[in-house]
Amino acid sequence: MKIHPLFLLVLVMFFILPLESKGQEKSSYTLKEMVQRAKDRSPAALRALTRKENRYWQYRLFRSNYNPQLRLNGTLPSYSQAFNGITQPDGSIQFLEVRQNFMDLELGLQQVIAPTGGVISVNTSTNRFDNFLAGPSEIQTRWSGIPVNVRLQQPIFAYNQFKWDKRIQPLLYEESKREFIQEMEEVSLFVTQLFFDYLLAQVNVDIATQNLANTEEIFEIEKKRYELGTTFEDRLLQVELQTLQAQQDLAQAKLDLESSALSVNSFIGLNPSSEISLVSPEDIPDFEVNVEQAIELAFQNRSEALGFDRRKIEAESQVAQAKGQRLNVQLNASYGYNNAAFNWGDIYTNPNTQALASLGISVPVLDWGRNKARMAQAEANQQLVEYTVQQDVINFEQEIFTKVKNFLMIKERLNVTKVSDEVAQRRYEIALKRFQSGNVSITDLNIAQNEKDSNKRAYFSALRDFWIAYYELRSLTLYDFETDELLYLPELEEML
Repeated sequence: MKIHPLFLLVLVMFFILPLESKGQEKSSYTLKEMVQRAKDRSPAALRALTRKENRYWQYRLFRSNYNPQLRLNGTLPSYSQAFNGITQPDGSIQFLEVRQNFMDLELGLQQVIAPTGGVISVNTSTNRFDNFLAGPSEIQTRWSGIPVNVRLQQPIFAYNQFKWDKRIQPLLYEESKREFIQEMEEVSLFVTQLFFDYLLAQVNVDIATQNLANTEEIFEIEKKRYELGTTFEDRLLQVELQTLQAQQDLAQAKLDLESSALSVNSFIGLNPSSEISLVSPEDIPDFEVNVEQAIELAFQNRSEALGFDRRKIEAESQVAQAKGQRLNVQLNASYGYNNAAFNWGDIYTNPNTQALASLGISVPVLDWGRNKARMAQAEANQQLVEYTVQQDVINFEQEIFTKVKNFLMIKERLNVTKVSDEVAQRRYEIALKRFQSGNVSITDLNIAQNEKDSNKRAYFSALRDFWIAYYELRSLTLYDFETDELLYLPELEEML
């Protein structure tokens, strides 16, 4: 069946036009919606989530060191064919051909003894030897093995890595979980800055559009007045120049808006060509912030607060490590059974007792002050960490104090700029009407317009400063003062 070309054209337009209209649709976002989208989809948030997952598996790896380990070791096979020099009873060497195979297999269950740093294990092993050059009357295959064996490897006076890791690694893991929440709040802070960059550009476009419309209207009024002879040519030219300047201001404002839109779209994962419209977040949350409470919450929730203690413990562990290197003593003990046989099953029949014990020691007799220098270095580093942490704690408190005071000041300034914006807008409207009636000069009208624009921008700048300070406060305390809720709950995190 032949399809008419006109029908195909109508069909294509039916499907294509709706898609184009959807692509040109403008999306509207509030600040909280854009912050949530950034937390869900932005590359920065996804990187933070990946780092959190990496640290989780790093912690799982640490925990696995303290669990029993079942290991299978062996050589399957070890074949050798060569001429080897064999020492004879009379001391001479005879070169004989060797063709043989040796296989061994050991299965062991080992457990770390965290308080002492030792390792205990239960093992069983089997060895097989094959001599491929054995004569008809000789045994070709021999077996040996250890039916069961208990071993202990215990360092004495040594640095116990397992003991110190049990104190340090849980703190590192807890820090990583809190750092993730902080990073997400930093994403919120950054997207807030981008939000207001775009919003201010959007406001500037509105201001420039309105100014251009007003200036064109004023220009038309001045032209009529000039035709009637009630104004001079220089005033008409002045208004014409202002109209041209308003056109340039509008073009620049639109360019700035496109640039800001590209930054916002790229960060939150939108198509760069997507059109968005932002809703001004003028509904300010009403809550009180106490400086002492903010400092207490910061020490309770921030990862840096845990880091203060963790850094002290790490410095302490370095001192312990330096002490452990002064004397090296290793106790090795083994008890079990072993046997040899021509058949594998006979290994486990009436095995012999096997007991081994050794105490290795390594003591520097003359090291030219090496151990003393190592200890002095570790202790000096520990003291340095103590002083550094003390200063960091002071700086930490000062930062919280400054940010809270800054937030309270910005909140007060926001109220003033809002009233100033309303007053300046009202004054300009009155001045414009008086100019239209001929009671105000063009100079006074320009002054009113400049004040209107500057106060409008000042209000949105104060609004920007407020929300940035708001998210800074959340990031510094990991607490939502608006809803009185913690942003990170350790108990809930453990359940997930």
